[in-house]
Amino acid sequence: MNDFINSIRTKAKARNFTVAFPDADDIRTLKASIFLKNEKIAQPVLVGNPEKIVKVANDNHIDISGITIHNPEDSELTNEFSKLLFEKRKSKGMTEEQATETIKDPLYFAGLLLETDRVKAVVGGNVSSTGNVMRAAIHTVGVAEGISIVSSFFVMVFPDKLLCFADCAVNPDPTEAQLADIAISSAINFKAVTGEEPRVAMLSFSTNGSAVHPDVEKVQNATKIVKQKAPEIPSDGEMQLDAAIIPSIGERKFPGSTVAGKANVLIFPDLNSGNIGYKLTERLAGAEAVGPIVQGLRKPYCDLSRGCSADDMVNVAAICTLMAKA
Repeated sequence: MNDFINSIRTKAKARNFTVAFPDADDIRTLKASIFLKNEKIAQPVLVGNPEKIVKVANDNHIDISGITIHNPEDSELTNEFSKLLFEKRKSKGMTEEQATETIKDPLYFAGLLLETDRVKAVVGGNVSSTGNVMRAAIHTVGVAEGISIVSSFFVMVFPDKLLCFADCAVNPDPTEAQLADIAISSAINFKAVTGEEPRVAMLSFSTNGSAVHPDVEKVQNATKIVKQKAPEIPSDGEMQLDAAIIPSIGERKFPGSTVAGKANVLIFPDLNSGNIGYKLTERLAGAEAVGPIVQGLRKPYCDLSRGCSADDMVNVAAICTLMAKA
């Protein structure tokens, strides 16, 4: 286990927050939950059909005694949650009857546990699709104030440093305003998770006006928005990757920049470049990619890959608790 993973688990232990798992009738969820509980990294709450959850536990000789299970099909919270969801979604055409049925979905029930502060984070997606997880998260928790888009980030772990890559998993072609919000969310969460001060580079195939193209202009405008909305966050752009992370090139290509050559939060202009970039870094440079971690929501509701391991679930749960407000 690398130092970064040790670090986030240690920091999470200091909080020991409650985390809900809506894809609960899965052996990986149960293994992760037991580990989180025993190591006091977080307090797991399972959301789903108790009979199915207990059967998976018994079939795999896992003792889940002492872990809370919420059954969305039969809960004392049904009335409260159905009213809450109806109020949130009635402007979109949801009826009271539809709200009552919808909260029986563990993804929605878990989201409402989070919305009502009964848990501090939700971690799903090990069974459910990303679309279903994101829909439930947005409908129950909603998008953070002042942020226009839900996005994601990876922490790329190298032997000697940590870098944040965004957005590498959610938004195919963000607008300049959305790109700015991705940058702001990433900077805030990188600091929350790692403790390091963010330095944001808005990436492009151009550096400081070296090329003229609509794609370059989008990144330039996004950089201006970041500086206007979050002047306290060191940011600069547009710049090429080498200018962002290599000091000698940054000084030569972007003289006077406070970020060039020492950026640790790298904002890619679109999903093509972001997804390719993190996979190249992972596969060829040997970095460990921790994520994707969903961001831009009012409270942390994270989506996993359906191919994740129990260990991945532990790490994402730990990160989510670090993103949660105390």
